[in-house]
Amino acid sequence: MLEALVFVVFPFCMAFAIVSDMVSMTIANRVSIILVAAFAFAAPLTGMAWVDYGWHFAAGATVLCITFGLFAVGGMGGGDAKLLAATALWMGFSPQLLHYLVQAAVLGGLLTLVLVFYRGSSLSVVTGGNVLLRNFADRKAGVPYGVALGIAGLMVYPSTPLMQWALARLAAG
Repeated sequence: MLEALVFVVFPFCMAFAIVSDMVSMTIANRVSIILVAAFAFAAPLTGMAWVDYGWHFAAGATVLCITFGLFAVGGMGGGDAKLLAATALWMGFSPQLLHYLVQAAVLGGLLTLVLVFYRGSSLSVVTGGNVLLRNFADRKAGVPYGVALGIAGLMVYPSTPLMQWALARLAAG
């Protein structure tokens, strides 16, 4: 049962954040809350050492402080900041966190470039009425960076400690 939580919660929250940001340009607080609560519940039950558990929370808190600063100066949205911090909690201070941050930055940059070209094209006029594409087509809208954050999270998640634990349990059982 615990393995199911590890397999489902994080990927579902990332997918929900992607779609939510595409449709409404917001990422609901409940996504970050669910990520934090699920990690807080599941990680100790997987046998994670308490010191490692604490370091995971330190990683989330560090990312939250940095992203809060970026939010305060208008460099990023609040939902993106909270999602980044909640995702960092699952990664901990690890190569996976660095990989996630780099992937999110690269994907965010690519998304921004694609949106610049898309918004300047006639295709945006034709497809702009679509519920999933209307914010992509709107020249006044910002960049739904949650899309990049969610995709990067899904790309890195299979190599995280909790997912590796769940895969090992599945293979052993």
